[in-house]
Amino acid sequence: MFQPVAVFVGLRYSLAREHGFFVSFITWVSLLGVAVGVAILIVVLSVMNGLGNELRDRLLSTSAHATLSADGAPIADWQSDIAKLKGASGLIGAAPFLDTDAMLTHQPDMSGAIIRGIDPQLEPTVSNIADSMREGKLTDLQPGMNRMILGRMLAYQLEVGVGDTVTVLTPGVGGRGAVVPVLRQFQVVGIFEVGLQENDSVLALIDLGDAEELRGLAGPTGIRLKFNDVLKAPELARAAAMRLTPRLGVRDWTQENAAYFRAIRIEKSMMTLILMLIVAVAVFNIAAGLVMVVSDKRTDIAILRTLGLSPRGVIAVFVTQGVLIGWIGTAIGVAAGVAIALNVPWLEQALDLHIMDPDVYYIATIPSETRPGDVIGIALAALILTFVATIYPALQAAKTQPAEALRYE
Repeated sequence: MFQPVAVFVGLRYSLAREHGFFVSFITWVSLLGVAVGVAILIVVLSVMNGLGNELRDRLLSTSAHATLSADGAPIADWQSDIAKLKGASGLIGAAPFLDTDAMLTHQPDMSGAIIRGIDPQLEPTVSNIADSMREGKLTDLQPGMNRMILGRMLAYQLEVGVGDTVTVLTPGVGGRGAVVPVLRQFQVVGIFEVGLQENDSVLALIDLGDAEELRGLAGPTGIRLKFNDVLKAPELARAAAMRLTPRLGVRDWTQENAAYFRAIRIEKSMMTLILMLIVAVAVFNIAAGLVMVVSDKRTDIAILRTLGLSPRGVIAVFVTQGVLIGWIGTAIGVAAGVAIALNVPWLEQALDLHIMDPDVYYIATIPSETRPGDVIGIALAALILTFVATIYPALQAAKTQPAEALRYE
């Protein structure tokens, strides 16, 4: 179909300067529209990828990649289970935990909280909480000492600091099965901040032994796991659980935070669809421009037909012209989009822009991750749309009858 002569003529039409002003204007607008649409898509998707990764890292800073549990029952021999898990494929660390819902009070303030009992020695192998300490350190938690580490927002709500005492209120069972409040005092020995409100405003850490005494259980209710590849964690966690007898239930990070990542996927898909309309508008302009070129070149088409150019050759001429505009626009858009996406933090600093105020948001700078698959997909979509836009004008050109076009020439 694409004969050399047809391609040559198509290139000459594309590069010729004798087009009318309006036709040339439409051509340049079409090329610019494709370039801008492709560039914006690449930048926006890169930023959304970066934000998704940032959110995932912050979510996993206090909750590990996977959790093994026995449906809420205590795991009495958890040390033996962790020893059996060692050597599992991709496993970096394993640590026990015991969560308790409670009310924390420090007169006159009160706030609901999740009190998590941890092993201070093993916890750093499954979470980044030790690196997120703002005051104190994780090893300050000692069994039998009734010590507690609070999230920064939770400490702010209770108006407490290191050295203050908070009262923990949990439900207990009294005479005749009645529910009675159980009060216990803990000393604040540290404050952490992971940069995620769901953790910083509700989570309190105590030693595992104190948590067992608080709940009246003889062991943790779960074991948290961390792997070297977070994306493979679900399958690796299930393989690791096979080492235990009896096997414990497995729940991975994709299940625990499914709502967050589902929202990100939907938002990313809708944003891609909306921004692709910019490219679609540019494609319509290409089609409109080619229709006007066909109308303007009817005499030239007729002469080419009388010289022996077949209808397929005529189609090839105008497809070449439209595809050339699309290729150039896509190439410019890919180059500009990748350049901007790879330098978003630098551009923020160079232009002195503060899109995300650090006083309001946990994320001070806009993260960006450019994925080759996204870039290739966007480029291919733009090229396919551009090619589709050339079909109708090219078919109209091929229908030109030489006798009618040259009748009054």
